[in-house]
Amino acid sequence: MKLPQNIQDMMDDFSYLDDWEDRYMHVIELGKSLAPLSDNERNAHTKVNGCVSQVWLVLETKDDNINNPTLHYRGDSDAHIVKGLVAVVLTLFSARTAQEISDMNALAILSGLGLEEHLTPQRSNGLHAMVKRIKQDAENLLP
Repeated sequence: MKLPQNIQDMMDDFSYLDDWEDRYMHVIELGKSLAPLSDNERNAHTKVNGCVSQVWLVLETKDDNINNPTLHYRGDSDAHIVKGLVAVVLTLFSARTAQEISDMNALAILSGLGLEEHLTPQRSNGLHAMVKRIKQDAENLLP
């Protein structure tokens, strides 16, 4: 299956980074590109449960197709590396239809980036919690 271009580009970028320290720094840089959320957007509804660090995901839908809306996400975290992981997750999922999100094997893509083997179990669980939350959002919007 052909990946969307922005995901392929991200995978290509990571493939050029040989060691974990370079990947770690790249993840942190990705996090710096995220626009901050307002204080009002950092609330119990947008908080992702299961993350050790604070993580918030704000969902906005575009109902261009009522049976398969496009989901747009913004996100933030209080930890630099986790904020970078939020940026990676948003690259995978934001601006995709609910069906595309539902069908995507995000864990395989994340595995291909070579991040998880270097994350602490808590950070890995948090990454999975973000994926689970977005997949659930998509499932809730499908007929």
